[in-house]
Amino acid sequence: MTVTEEQQKKYSSVNATRRAAGQLADIRGGPIRPPASVEQRTESVGNQETDKVTPPTVTNKKLVARAKTTQSKEILRYPNQEIEKDVDYLKIQILEYVPLKFNAADGSSILKEGLRSSKGLYKNKNALSTIILPIPQNITSTNGTGWGEDSLNTLAAYAVGKSQEVINSDNFFKGLFDAIRSTAVDVEGLAVSGQGQQLTNTYFSSLAANALGANTTFGGVLARSTGQILNPNTELLFNGVKLRSFNFSFDLAPRNRTEAEKVKLIIREFKRNMAPPVADFSATVNGESRSSRGLFLKSPNVFQLTYMTGANKHQFLNSFIIAALTNINVNYTGSGTYMTYDDSSKTPVHMKMDLSFQELSPVYREDYDENDGLTGVGY
Repeated sequence: MTVTEEQQKKYSSVNATRRAAGQLADIRGGPIRPPASVEQRTESVGNQETDKVTPPTVTNKKLVARAKTTQSKEILRYPNQEIEKDVDYLKIQILEYVPLKFNAADGSSILKEGLRSSKGLYKNKNALSTIILPIPQNITSTNGTGWGEDSLNTLAAYAVGKSQEVINSDNFFKGLFDAIRSTAVDVEGLAVSGQGQQLTNTYFSSLAANALGANTTFGGVLARSTGQILNPNTELLFNGVKLRSFNFSFDLAPRNRTEAEKVKLIIREFKRNMAPPVADFSATVNGESRSSRGLFLKSPNVFQLTYMTGANKHQFLNSFIIAALTNINVNYTGSGTYMTYDDSSKTPVHMKMDLSFQELSPVYREDYDENDGLTGVGY
């Protein structure tokens, strides 16, 4: 929302701001109808119609009662308008976290099937609540894979090869004896060569230097004495996967009492479900039941994000894996100036809400060949 210099002078005080809030332009266009605590009439110049804004009916007690449970299936939607079949939006479903669990006693099944992934744990799970928000204006997806440098010089590679010979041998002691015998032959051949003698002298020189208080290595002495180093055979090797993160920013400018209530509930719903609940612990000791509270914390609820077009999944944009809400930031002065409506809640005229999500599981190649991975660009 843009505030001109003339408007800034006009709204130099908070009271003047509240009186003029009804004439501000909403960031999505159209007049703002403030959720006034008294009846307010706005006459239309074109058709002389009168629109009455009734007082808000939601009290703090009702709000607290509705927020005590996340089991409500009510859909919280902003803006509060009908969704047409060609309208794009972001649907966020809140789900109860499901622990991965594994049977530590049955190690054979873990080796055969691997550990459980969170991807299949939330299929056909009923949402605790659903939040519908406008399609973000900055939509990005970043997929990353872990790669890193690794070095292995020739002597180390030789040692690895000999150790594998021993491991793969049918008879461990026979394989160990054969490896020692072949190593002795190889070392003898290397020792008579010029390079072998040079390496041997450098090695013992480094030991002697360190015995006299120096702090050097075999490679350091070799570089100083000959200007050479062992070829490290450096390669870039795959070393892991990365979890994706997504950041969204939303402008919230309620135009009437209904939207003011929805915005308040949406912010509360995000904050409440990202917070960990305190677990109740109970046990029976010598036939006596004992309980404690606060010893453990449960995992917060998780979120399923979906880009939608009308009632169907968006056919181009990326899909999401179940994610955790890691950060929420709400700026209640979205236009840089503190402005509120003159209602009982003193609802801010313009707010900005930033959400940060991180997926619970990484994306694998097989994910593109099933379920949501087959739609649009996949993940």
